[in-house]
Amino acid sequence: MSEAKAAITIDGLEALISALAARDYKVLGPTVRDDATVYDEIAGVADLPAGWTDRQDAGRYRLERRDDGALFGFAHGPQSWKRFLHPPIQTLWTAKKNGEGLEIVPPEAPSRKFAFIGARSCELHAIAIQDRVFCEGPFVDKAYAARRRDAFIVAVNCGEAGGTCFCVSMNTGPKAESGFDLALTEVLNGSGHTFLIEAGSDAGREMLEQLPKRPATEAEIAAAKAVVERTASRMGRSLQTDGIKALLQDNPKHPRWEDAAKRCLACGNCTMVCPTCFCTTVDDHSDLTGTSASRVRKWDSCFTLDFSYIHGGSVRQSGSARYRQWMTHKLASWYDQFGTSGCVGCGRCITWCPTGIDITEEAAAIRTAPAAETEETNGGT
Repeated sequence: MSEAKAAITIDGLEALISALAARDYKVLGPTVRDDATVYDEIAGVADLPAGWTDRQDAGRYRLERRDDGALFGFAHGPQSWKRFLHPPIQTLWTAKKNGEGLEIVPPEAPSRKFAFIGARSCELHAIAIQDRVFCEGPFVDKAYAARRRDAFIVAVNCGEAGGTCFCVSMNTGPKAESGFDLALTEVLNGSGHTFLIEAGSDAGREMLEQLPKRPATEAEIAAAKAVVERTASRMGRSLQTDGIKALLQDNPKHPRWEDAAKRCLACGNCTMVCPTCFCTTVDDHSDLTGTSASRVRKWDSCFTLDFSYIHGGSVRQSGSARYRQWMTHKLASWYDQFGTSGCVGCGRCITWCPTGIDITEEAAAIRTAPAAETEETNGGT
């Protein structure tokens, strides 16, 4: 993707949000709530986290005030755009008794299209991964495909690296290269508050034509490039990916799995905050009169004992087996299924783990000390 050649001000960003709302998009963006940045409906620039940044480390997150008015001067919070495209709870169908028969009623289609403001490069890669999961192959999730097809995405090139970010290691950031309609780079300097803007789709180019803008100066283009380069140099974590697929798949009995399990609470936080995890379960409900029933899909986690339950018990009965399954799937067997890693380096699983288990640290430990050949198991299939 070429460098942005146009620039807008905060008023231009306000005009963008207004234009999307006028086209009946439900405009979603970062806002501060419950001491975190979360994604929610926004009405304008005033709803964005102006002057806030975050401090993240393993098992730690807090917001702090910046000394400037940056609107996107933070890494990310606990939520990802997954919760809108692949909702945590979704009714798949409802059945109603109709005389002697049953009427199957499909779920209502979303009443409004989504517009995402402030999607980071790692999140764009996560959306692309979920596109492969839900939209490619013989079985397409039609509800996901409809929400995804109609979404308008405004990316933001990262100006702040989180303490647990490692997107550079995964080649997923910090600059958005594709998967967006418009992309912004926020630049604050002595001359004011500017956003360099570029289009990545026909819809984005058409929208850009409607916005108040001006040509970007060479100094602004250089400043925007410097923002991204500075962020790339300040990653809080790194992950050596060379040979990682074979490393994890060839070490199913490594003692590190048991070590991680001793610290793991099996709470599922890592899978809930992950922008690519897609495990679900279904519940069937009926009313007391027996005239209607529904099937509801909900997010689930491979860390729960019941997730792999079949007749006779759970396939993965130990915490070490479940942690190994999650990490090996994410960084190794995902390639077998979908052709890419299942990790985009956002670091949320590290930040929001209550005991601070670090996926980059675990991978490094296995690489540094390969398991000796042994017949002993590490506590489960």
